[in-house]
Amino acid sequence: MAQSKLKLYNYLSKKVEEFKPVTEGKVGMYTCGPTVYDFVHIGNWRTFVFEDVLKRVLEFNGYDVTHVMNITDIDDKIIKRASDDGVDFRQITEKYEKAFRDDLGKLNIIPAGHFPKATDNITSMIQFIEVLLKKGFAYKADDGVYFSVEKFADYGKLSGLSKGNLKKGARVNDDLYDKENWSDFALWKFPPSPKASEGQAKKEPSWPAPFGEGRPGWHIECSAMSMALLGEHFDIHSGGVDLLFPHHENEIAQSEAATGKKFVNYWMEGEHLLVGGEKMAKSLNNIFTLSDLSKRGIEPLSLRYLFLTAHYRSKLNFTWESLEAAQNALSNLRGEVAGWDAPKIGCSEFEGDFKNATRDDLDMPRAIATMWEMVKSDYPGSAKRQSILVMDKVLGLGLADVKKSVLPKGAKELIDRRETLRAEGKFEESDKLRKELLEMGVEVEDTPEGPKWRLKKI
Repeated sequence: MAQSKLKLYNYLSKKVEEFKPVTEGKVGMYTCGPTVYDFVHIGNWRTFVFEDVLKRVLEFNGYDVTHVMNITDIDDKIIKRASDDGVDFRQITEKYEKAFRDDLGKLNIIPAGHFPKATDNITSMIQFIEVLLKKGFAYKADDGVYFSVEKFADYGKLSGLSKGNLKKGARVNDDLYDKENWSDFALWKFPPSPKASEGQAKKEPSWPAPFGEGRPGWHIECSAMSMALLGEHFDIHSGGVDLLFPHHENEIAQSEAATGKKFVNYWMEGEHLLVGGEKMAKSLNNIFTLSDLSKRGIEPLSLRYLFLTAHYRSKLNFTWESLEAAQNALSNLRGEVAGWDAPKIGCSEFEGDFKNATRDDLDMPRAIATMWEMVKSDYPGSAKRQSILVMDKVLGLGLADVKKSVLPKGAKELIDRRETLRAEGKFEESDKLRKELLEMGVEVEDTPEGPKWRLKKI
């Protein structure tokens, strides 16, 4: 089968495009990482799994990927959490960064090659802001340094928001602001006045800068750190669709204003995860973490499998029933793999269909369907095991760790005896042997090709 070219949806052009890297054979990829003030919830994990699949597909296609994911360890939410808990902000960020890294492994997400932290890159952010001030794209106000969006002619080109329909002339200092307001955004925040909030000025972390002591705004860190590690112009920037505006829009504005160059070629955004048909909200008590899944006896890789069943640009509705179905599907898949012999020459037709699905803007639902078609096919088990290992380089379900099942002593004889009874029409007696096999932990499925067995959890 002819192999298709890798195509990705670009939110900048609003269409699916053939992927063409800046440098042949290499990809620079930046993904927005966690703000480490709490445990990461499953909505964020959907984005991180999508980005992991993206990286796997790129590597699957022979690209050498340099992956950078930032760690936001200073922002309004972190400062508030530290203040509420009465601790230094680093106690908060260190705790939740460790939890995040631990959870990456549980979902079999390949770690980024670089995890730059905001507080380790303050100097580069200050230098970035100085460039914007010098070029006239930024200005100093009473409470900080702001980017003037009116000075950047292409503002809105990513999100498609029209300047004429948005609020003009406003400045926004809060990281958690109205996502429909077109307004100047903070690059640097001066410490709050003690008069406005008694004692707050002493508690808020700050760093010296030529334009005044303070701390960085949220948006500036991604531009400064991505450019430091990937250059002023690179291939892919991704995140959740909720970051499209204002965060990614602001990144483009400040980056291209500073360099005069195109910032990123491909912008990719993962859609929302709904819970019970609604957006996640504390007021609805529908925000869940991997720990919540474990308490219900659900392993994290089942969540990964569930994410793979929906296209990354489609909303996915999470329910406990759908997650349990995903766990059952993953368990059945492992059972099939466990029954196969050692890998030999694979199923080239299915591998080709699988690769084409992944190259079509990461069409993982189609890829999963192709995988199951192969699993149920009459190809030899050794061929299917070889191909499932190839497919799992993208799926990331840990199928290489599934060992071949070995029947308990005496089970093979019972299976053969049962087949003889079935051939003789003695179904009542064969059913007794099926129950006996179940008690031994062996499930038998009758197929046109003969009996298939798998070990079950007792």
